[in-house]
Amino acid sequence: MARSYTTTTLPQVDAVVVGAGLSGLVAAERLVAAGRTVLVLEARDRVGGKLYDPRLTTTAGYVEAGGSYIGPGQDNVKALVERLGLGLYDNNEEGKRVSYQNGERKVHDADELVYPEAALIQYIGAVGKLEHMAQQLDIKTPWTHASAKAWDSLTFGSWLDSEVTDECGRALLDVSAKSLLSAEPTEISLLQMLVYLARATDGENPGTWARLTGVKGGGQESRVRGGPQEIPRRLAATLGSAVRLNSPVTRITLREDVYEVCVETGSGITTVDCRGVVLALSPPLAVRIRFEPPLPARRDLLSQSMAMGSLGKAIAVYKTPFWRDEGLSGQAIGLNGTLVQVTFDSTPEDGSFGAIQGFLEGNDLRELDDKTDEEIQELVKLDYVKFFGPAAADVQEWHIQRWNNEEYSRGGHFAVAGPNSITPFAKYLDEPVGNIFFAGTEVSTRWAGFMEGAVISGQVAAERLLGKLA
Repeated sequence: MARSYTTTTLPQVDAVVVGAGLSGLVAAERLVAAGRTVLVLEARDRVGGKLYDPRLTTTAGYVEAGGSYIGPGQDNVKALVERLGLGLYDNNEEGKRVSYQNGERKVHDADELVYPEAALIQYIGAVGKLEHMAQQLDIKTPWTHASAKAWDSLTFGSWLDSEVTDECGRALLDVSAKSLLSAEPTEISLLQMLVYLARATDGENPGTWARLTGVKGGGQESRVRGGPQEIPRRLAATLGSAVRLNSPVTRITLREDVYEVCVETGSGITTVDCRGVVLALSPPLAVRIRFEPPLPARRDLLSQSMAMGSLGKAIAVYKTPFWRDEGLSGQAIGLNGTLVQVTFDSTPEDGSFGAIQGFLEGNDLRELDDKTDEEIQELVKLDYVKFFGPAAADVQEWHIQRWNNEEYSRGGHFAVAGPNSITPFAKYLDEPVGNIFFAGTEVSTRWAGFMEGAVISGQVAAERLLGKLA
């Protein structure tokens, strides 16, 4: 028996925003504030995109399964948090850290040097060279640098091969790269790494490795009261019925000067006409939509040259943050012999329960594709016991978030560029196609990959579209 579909046509609006993540909702709010009619179409059954705070079942509260942190110099997202009546609190780093390597656990102060001198010399030297190269780049047009093509022709991994011969020093840099971009160093263009580093700036202070990787004074300094997903929730509340969930956009058709945006679900087709579109999606996801006429070839090639990083989180919930009683911060790094390579204390501000979140990244996560969540929990538990002792086995509840498996994410917080991709294509990241404008953290020239970058990109896309609608 043939399935019957319903076709619904909605009233025309000035603008359609595709995606109710942070950048899309910021763009929509700005358009509405300017007096424009807007419809936000979100494929998921929730707002927030990669800001996601699932509720717990064993205790009151939530865990932060997506983006979590806000740091110094990220003034736009801080202003948004304040305006929405939320607040920030310090990400915990009080106590000693754990370093685990080759079966040996070391407990140490944050500034204590626990790695071999040769490893640290090469690590510090490589970081210094990266910062020097990154600070030569124009953050708006990094592909114009005289060495851009040469840097883009190398992977970050091949550059490390020539710079770092010490096994421990290399392991430290590999872990850092995977933590930053959720991809293997061999997958990332050296220029991509330099651009990511250069753009960790507020426009006055240059991007540094410490700003990217650090807690106090770095990008992981603060957390959001009520959870980071509360930011898009409150934005969506101000937009009311203009936000439609469970609405995956499948086609955008231009007819004369009007765009027809089509949502197709199992129950039917909904269309809406508009004068402009903001695509608030990561580049590899944006081209999954069918465009009529097709997007320019350069835009398609750009999206094909970028891939979503592979990112997951394994969050273990405990009755209490027991590691704090033992003088530990909850921060651990595993260089060899662990599935989880980096952890943070994800305990709520009131300490009503304890939580450790560990990051699963790159090939380590991909190799878990055929594992169940329960199997992953057992593997991760082994690591947490290595890091924090036998008490770490007494987990009350788990949340395993595999962003790779999310249909409308297909990976981590950022789309990375492989070799020979940035110099020919990156200039088209924010290039509009007619009245179609692109947003998303990848587009931002400041703090790309962070909430700040998402907010900036949404603001910029909305202003550009308003200029066309005037």
